[in-house]
Amino acid sequence: MEVDTGKKVCWNAAATKACQEVTKSSQLLRSASKTSHAGGIQRRLVLSTVGAFARLFTSVLNRTTVYNKDTLLDLVQSRPSDTPLVTVSNHMSTVGLRSVPVSMYRLDDPLMWGMKGLPITDPKLSRWTLTAEDICFTNPIFSYFFRLGKCLPVRRGAGIHQPYMDEALDVINRGDWLHTFPEGKLSQEEGPMRRLKWGTASLIARASVQPIVLPIAHSGYEKVPKVWPSSVTTVLPENYMFGRRPLLPLPMKRITIVVGEPMVFDIPQLKLIAKSVVSRGASETRSSVPHLSGAGRAGSREGTNSVDFSSPHFDDVLKERFVGESSAILEEKVQRWMYSHMSENLRCLLQDLALKAKVLNAEQG
Repeated sequence: MEVDTGKKVCWNAAATKACQEVTKSSQLLRSASKTSHAGGIQRRLVLSTVGAFARLFTSVLNRTTVYNKDTLLDLVQSRPSDTPLVTVSNHMSTVGLRSVPVSMYRLDDPLMWGMKGLPITDPKLSRWTLTAEDICFTNPIFSYFFRLGKCLPVRRGAGIHQPYMDEALDVINRGDWLHTFPEGKLSQEEGPMRRLKWGTASLIARASVQPIVLPIAHSGYEKVPKVWPSSVTTVLPENYMFGRRPLLPLPMKRITIVVGEPMVFDIPQLKLIAKSVVSRGASETRSSVPHLSGAGRAGSREGTNSVDFSSPHFDDVLKERFVGESSAILEEKVQRWMYSHMSENLRCLLQDLALKAKVLNAEQG
């Protein structure tokens, strides 16, 4: 059987060229995330343009009230240079038609940063944010634009240990400001806030310098059941006309933003508590099993339930209770407890702030 070597050579050359183009494009996008890229001019231009858009719709065309704004301004502008800031908020707005991809672009970021007093032209003070890769990074032009706008792609469903999350961790470790929407997707439904994704908690827990965490909630974007523009009271309603979202944010509406109080998670203490909980659960499980091996009985012998967490031998005692399980499994259980506990704490704070924002927004009417 004869092989057409000419076609094979052409195919190999085309594949090599395509790979080179992909590599070159990837390198360009990564360089766009750096402050020094193109002298910083392109980033300043993008941030200034987007910031002016946000300022126009938030502070000029709409009536916006921000509660506890000084706390946010102080942390953005005056916190120590090596102290990272992580802000978290509810996610309630999109823009565009249902039939096109742009309908999924969120606008609570950047609109919520259009409040008066917040710097919109300084690349050093503006936030980094996590953005869905399958929405905002769908082609080279969009990818380059969002990278310049200090957006980091996140692949939804890929877990908390994906490479993109490492980029976000680098942002925190540098002492920069990172904003996240821990719900993971748009939520305009009434009722309790859904369980948060663990990505934000994992970033906070893994940071080399503990960040200041600031919860923020807003109202004015939620879903309204009314159809005609004259009856719409929100800036970015889910159903505007004939079941479609507006192409642009609506003017002459009310926006309420409530900034919470800053907090810092005590990660070392949380780890000790997590180890205690995991250890106690394993001991109870083993004691309920009627037939244990010798190693198992040694792990649940009398006296091991009382553990001094400050003891340098605490880890040894813990491992003794989990004979037969690898240290990686133990660490995973501890991490899961920590991420779950931290996420629930954030969820309760955000839910309370969101309810407060909604009540205040209604009162302003």
